[in-house]
Amino acid sequence: MIGAAAGAAAPWWRRIWVAIVQPSLVRRLMVAQMALLTLLWTIFLGYISYEIGHDQELLREDHIYHTILAVADDLADHPDRQARSLKLIDLSLSKGYGSGDPKLSPSLVLIQGGREIFRSPHAPAIDVSHLPLYRTELVSLGDRKWRLRSVQAEGSGTRAVMMVPAGGWYIFVTISMRGYYLLPLLINLPFLLLPAWLSIRLALRPWSSVAREVAARGPHALTPLVYTSRHRELVAMVDSINALMQRVAESAQRERSFIADAAHELRTPLAAMRVNVEALHSQAVDERERQLLTGILSSGNRATRLVGQLLMLMRSEATDAGQDAQERVPLDELLQDRLAVLSGLAAARGVELELAAAQAVAVQGQRESLISLVDNLVENAIKYGPDGGTVRVGLALERGAEGAPAMALLTVEDQGPGIPLSLRQRVFDRFFRDPAQTQSGSGLGLAIAQAAAARHGGRIALLDGEGGGLLVEVRLPLAA
Repeated sequence: MIGAAAGAAAPWWRRIWVAIVQPSLVRRLMVAQMALLTLLWTIFLGYISYEIGHDQELLREDHIYHTILAVADDLADHPDRQARSLKLIDLSLSKGYGSGDPKLSPSLVLIQGGREIFRSPHAPAIDVSHLPLYRTELVSLGDRKWRLRSVQAEGSGTRAVMMVPAGGWYIFVTISMRGYYLLPLLINLPFLLLPAWLSIRLALRPWSSVAREVAARGPHALTPLVYTSRHRELVAMVDSINALMQRVAESAQRERSFIADAAHELRTPLAAMRVNVEALHSQAVDERERQLLTGILSSGNRATRLVGQLLMLMRSEATDAGQDAQERVPLDELLQDRLAVLSGLAAARGVELELAAAQAVAVQGQRESLISLVDNLVENAIKYGPDGGTVRVGLALERGAEGAPAMALLTVEDQGPGIPLSLRQRVFDRFFRDPAQTQSGSGLGLAIAQAAAARHGGRIALLDGEGGGLLVEVRLPLAA
């Protein structure tokens, strides 16, 4: 949600740039469609160019030759009319077989009485006087090739020579340079983009439904997806996701069960060891023996605390996974009760507990989870603060900004060494502790507190206290 809010607050030009740069399946499919269309158009024009370059159909049309020769012979006595008629015939051939493009159009040359009486304006400078009759010849002129065929009229001896461009590649380049390749694409592609985008978006709606359901899941929601698709592509994906979540759920359950069972099994021998060591300590006379037994008691207390925190963590995760019913919990009353319980631990170190709590601040949540949150934060403050110090616990109603809901603000401040800024994210990891910390501990307290805050839709932050210690701020949504 934070990322979405930050994206919405970004300038419009930045959002457009991110949308362009960020990979997208919709854009990928649209580009693929446009690329396929361009490829098909290229193949089509290539085929047309090949056919034009190798097609000899016009050269084999003898009736066209005979018509041209008849016009030339009939109008031999009228040179002006003859020239005008031959020019019209040449123009018709150019329009009909070359789309009016001189580089693609056939050329016409007529020889009558041993002299050339007509040559197309775009005809190549090829000597056709000695060209064999009734046979197609391939002639090169510079970088171009031409196919020529000569037909002679019976009786008059008038000859008509037809020349057509040869070479598919040259014709393809000519077509492209004339705009016949790019122009249709530039005209049609914009009109195809919107239908392509709509069709892809509609086709991906089932995929979006699966994505929304997965995004709405919490970290412990490992039940199978509710969405059932009949599309075979999505069926395979949904089945794979459900199988993965089942394996993850089974693995997490085995891990929780193992830790909980191990912690339960350790409590009894630890309690028995504590009783025996305390008995030996009370009877020990030698000072060295008493010091050793004191160290064993201290280690046993740390082990007992670690086992208790492990059990608390497992119960917390099991409660979160089970989504137990929530209740209205008055935080001000809960703080008073827990500080009274923890007052003995504070008195043992001469630590004074101060409470400044607003009245009638309540949240909707799980009481046991909130107890673990408060206990861990206050115990850490007592433990890591100096002997004879002060731990300040506060509870206030924090009014949100315009449009934002009000929050319950819980603060716990100690006078200890604090936590370096570079480690304030890592200390929430399980079993991680500040390497410079001299006090013993398990590294689970803050992990349990963060999990409890997140479970209630809240957040936890570590700041510098006024006296140089650590200030922990926990914000929780208020009960309705």
